[in-house]
Amino acid sequence: MWSNFFVQQDEDGRIGVAGAGQGGGLGGMKGGRGQRRSHRMSDSQEGKIKLAFFVAIVGVTLTVLGMGTEFWVELAQPKNFSGNQTCQMAHYGLWKGCIRTLWVADIDPERTSCGPAELPGESNCTYFKFFTSGENAVIFKKTTTKNLNLAAAVLALLSLTMMAMGSICIAMSLSKGVQFFLKPASFCFILSGVLVLLSVLIFHQSVLALLSSDHSIPLHHELSWSVACVGSAGALLIVGGFLFIILSLPFSPWQKCFPHKNNAT
Repeated sequence: MWSNFFVQQDEDGRIGVAGAGQGGGLGGMKGGRGQRRSHRMSDSQEGKIKLAFFVAIVGVTLTVLGMGTEFWVELAQPKNFSGNQTCQMAHYGLWKGCIRTLWVADIDPERTSCGPAELPGESNCTYFKFFTSGENAVIFKKTTTKNLNLAAAVLALLSLTMMAMGSICIAMSLSKGVQFFLKPASFCFILSGVLVLLSVLIFHQSVLALLSSDHSIPLHHELSWSVACVGSAGALLIVGGFLFIILSLPFSPWQKCFPHKNNAT
């Protein structure tokens, strides 16, 4: 009876007992499946995933910070346009716009336009009605193009959705200890970064359309710090997504260039 059993060594170097017959074959198959299911990523691999996830999380944080502010663009009249001691400027983002009245005496003498927005002064902020009544906003007699503003806002919201899905995939990958969810996460983060950059481009086009709608009041415009945050966030999200792609490969490129030296005799 004992001659029907033999000891074999599998490819991973583990020693197992396999028996002849249907019972032994099924037992060996179940054992092999159990061994494969119990395989988890190494601590080194988990640390690399956490590092790449940190890069993506920084991008997510910058995106939320930039989207929630109204400093995407600043529109400034010439500081002596009104002919008195005050001047007006505007700044707005995806959801809200503000008109600020500043003192000319507080402005840098070398600056020809009103601003910057950080100077003390009176501020009147209102939310855009693109999403409620569908009305265009009027800023210094210039009219916005609501379709462009809506497209920029929708793309930004879609990017947040993809960031949330990518974060869920990474959380599941770390909790289960498997690399299967890295590729879906990389797709989500890369797509979210692309959507963020597209949102910035469309928003800039909406600003140019606003400026060309009326020429009675000369305005100086410049993109503000919120756009810098969102643009940097898009780049970080794309970088994080590519890092997840590299980590999901069976052999990382640096492992091929610098193979691990086995010192065991």
